[in-house]
Amino acid sequence: MRTASRLMQRQGYEATGIKQISREAGVALSSVYHFFPGGKHELAAAGVRQADQEFADILHRALASADDPAEAIVACTDLLAEYLRDSDWLDGCPITATALETAGRAPEIQRAVADTFDHWRGIVAERLLRAGIARQDALDLAHTVINTLEGAELTAQVSRSAEPLQIAGRHLAKLIDIYA
Repeated sequence: MRTASRLMQRQGYEATGIKQISREAGVALSSVYHFFPGGKHELAAAGVRQADQEFADILHRALASADDPAEAIVACTDLLAEYLRDSDWLDGCPITATALETAGRAPEIQRAVADTFDHWRGIVAERLLRAGIARQDALDLAHTVINTLEGAELTAQVSRSAEPLQIAGRHLAKLIDIYA
């Protein structure tokens, strides 16, 4: 699943084949089909769930890095920029390419992507709630944070610059300060 997730992150769903996943994971093709009898769609959905957990860990760590939630969001954008730089700008959001390529065509994958975004928003909302932000405001801000991070990360990746993430972090921090 980790290999499928990484390959789909870098090449997208369409360009990633089961044979390539099997080869790069070092497992027999028959094993892949044994554990994922639904084929590529099922494996892709599992890859999205794997990416969900990996990014959720990063999000938890970044949001716990400062007592002030606004500072924690800035730390999160700094961390995302660092990961992008370290990957030579190749490893953006782990689910974007798969989500876009399968939208409207693969309900199982689309459900996994929707669940992933819900999970990430929940992590952010929980952090904002702990900071004393009212429930509905925290939920709304969590949508804004995740949506902004997605766009800023994609823009940073394409421009090969941390600046879009840094700008997003600063402005999200100001927005959170308004509610805190």
